[in-house]
Amino acid sequence: MQKAIRKQMTIHPEVMDVLNEQIALEMHASASYLAMASWCDQRELLNSKAFFYKQAEEERGHAMKIFEFVNDAGGAALSPSVTNVNNDFEGLRDIYEKSLDQEIYVTQSIYKCFKKARSLDDFASEVFLQWFVTEQVEEEDAIRSVLDIFDLMLDMPLKMIDECLPKE
Repeated sequence: MQKAIRKQMTIHPEVMDVLNEQIALEMHASASYLAMASWCDQRELLNSKAFFYKQAEEERGHAMKIFEFVNDAGGAALSPSVTNVNNDFEGLRDIYEKSLDQEIYVTQSIYKCFKKARSLDDFASEVFLQWFVTEQVEEEDAIRSVLDIFDLMLDMPLKMIDECLPKE
């Protein structure tokens, strides 16, 4: 009789738990960006629509990267349910401000995961999370740059502002 070959769990269980929370957060961020893209699409704000569709895909990609890492490290990644997605926005600037708030929240959560891995000597998880730390700096900077454009163009019509915003 052949014995089943089992993966050894190299991820610390507490790190696995916070990474599963991070997966849920990334999927929620993806759904939020879809809602933002839809709002922009309904108003013919094509550059912002493209930007938020791209952001939704990126966040889903982040969740998948963590999901696969947890499983590859012998843990059990959990598929989250996504609820409480806001679909109502006051305006285009409001969407970008909410986007920045969301990215800051995700950054803080990544730091929490990183600190947990470090405190438990889960070196593989810490190294894995380093990419996300760097990525979040770029994510926040991109949104802040868009908000800077809003500040520079306070008196321009909304459509003209959208045409000045990056698609990616």
